[in-house]
Amino acid sequence: MKLGKCLTKITDINKLYLEKVINEGDIVVDATMGNGYDTKYLAEKVGEDGFVYSFDVQETALKSTKKRLDKENLSDRVKLILDGHENMDKYVEGEVSCVLFNLGYLPRADHNIITKPETTIKAIKHSLNLLKPHGVISIAIYTGHEGGMEEKNSVYEFVKNLDQNEFNVLECGFINQINNPPQLVLIEKKKEYIK
Repeated sequence: MKLGKCLTKITDINKLYLEKVINEGDIVVDATMGNGYDTKYLAEKVGEDGFVYSFDVQETALKSTKKRLDKENLSDRVKLILDGHENMDKYVEGEVSCVLFNLGYLPRADHNIITKPETTIKAIKHSLNLLKPHGVISIAIYTGHEGGMEEKNSVYEFVKNLDQNEFNVLECGFINQINNPPQLVLIEKKKEYIK
């Protein structure tokens, strides 16, 4: 991926950061499955010995993702879960190197079904507990829909208060784009996190 080409989408920029975070054999989480693009990417990155837990509340997301994974013969290393990401602690076993969030709504689906501040914050808290030292939580925040700015503000309020002795929090975004460009927030766990 050439650097210039990857500066057009926040999801591509995200992959630049995650290249050195995710290794073969890792356990990772796609907290917002959507159409399965990130789930597929994660499944490829963790390899045959790794595992992906992927969450969504919409049956259409699971069907779309399953089809994408089956086509690439990646289904055996992924568990698709029809549940909200705020319940990830009930499913995920072991420490994870990465948790991905793409907040907002499922493209080409019902735009009234969106991620919500209260469940997203709960999911981020669970992610902090699941993350292994030097693991990363990646949060792509889209604000161009009703409720999007409220969710962004909640996420920012939460992450800016994380103890800097335990976490690094990085913000990345487009500053010359119009129409509510997405923001990327990365949280790196420095060491063991105690609830």
